[in-house]
Amino acid sequence: MEKTSCCTPASEQEQSVERDRHRQTVRDAYAQVAVSSDEGQSCGTQSGCCGVSDDSAINTLISTRLGYSQQDVESVPGGADMGLGCGNPRAIASLRSGEVVVDLGSGGGFDCFLAAREVGPGGRVIGIDMTPEMLSKARANASRGNYENVEFRLGEIEHMPLADGTADIIISNCVINLSPDKAQVFREAFRILKPGGRLAISDVVASAELPPEMRADEKLIAGCIGNASLIDDLREMISRAGFTQVSIQPKEESREFIRDWAPGVRVEDYVVSATIEAIKPAGETRPRCC
Repeated sequence: MEKTSCCTPASEQEQSVERDRHRQTVRDAYAQVAVSSDEGQSCGTQSGCCGVSDDSAINTLISTRLGYSQQDVESVPGGADMGLGCGNPRAIASLRSGEVVVDLGSGGGFDCFLAAREVGPGGRVIGIDMTPEMLSKARANASRGNYENVEFRLGEIEHMPLADGTADIIISNCVINLSPDKAQVFREAFRILKPGGRLAISDVVASAELPPEMRADEKLIAGCIGNASLIDDLREMISRAGFTQVSIQPKEESREFIRDWAPGVRVEDYVVSATIEAIKPAGETRPRCC
């Protein structure tokens, strides 16, 4: 009988194909967002996680609604703030001078550029994104803003292009919920963090089980809704990866802006934005198997 590892699913090939299809759906959606914003067009979504507008005033309104300040928005290159996200991970990150920050799903570079200011010239910020169009946009923004301590790498967050023990802190804004294999994302996050490193994430979580039709809707999946995990399931994934001091804090007030992401569908009854924090224990170096 063929042996399988503790982490090998029973139908690995089928799951792999389905996950690739899921990623391509998300990749296509965000490629359209990047191209539309460069061309000064709308991608057809009103606002929020998968929306974009060619109106910088609208994007500023969205970002300040999510917890960013007017100064934050004005301090980055034009086009970096695309009005994406569901919160402000830097608000819980407590970044320190000289730290190495990794941003999962860095988009146009907004959070990376803000983090670069906080960690200073002795620190380093690495953005990871799986969409080439977003990567090009972020690199152009970095060049315009002369951010010498920021770089952007093409890669999937389930397989991060970084060495073990690279980062002091991982931030992310409404991206991990898009992954078809969140448990693998957290194992990778654990791997690339230094012992004692931390997670500081804003993301969408499910407060109630989503109806099957929502989970099957590709627009809701790309819109940070259809693939959201239940809070208890998410906490278990993070803990099983090896993290301690796991904290998931739902923000009930976020239902107001989430309602605008898919008007008339009542998605706000099922999902909510939350802050997610955790610590990699100082004595740990590798993630647990499962």
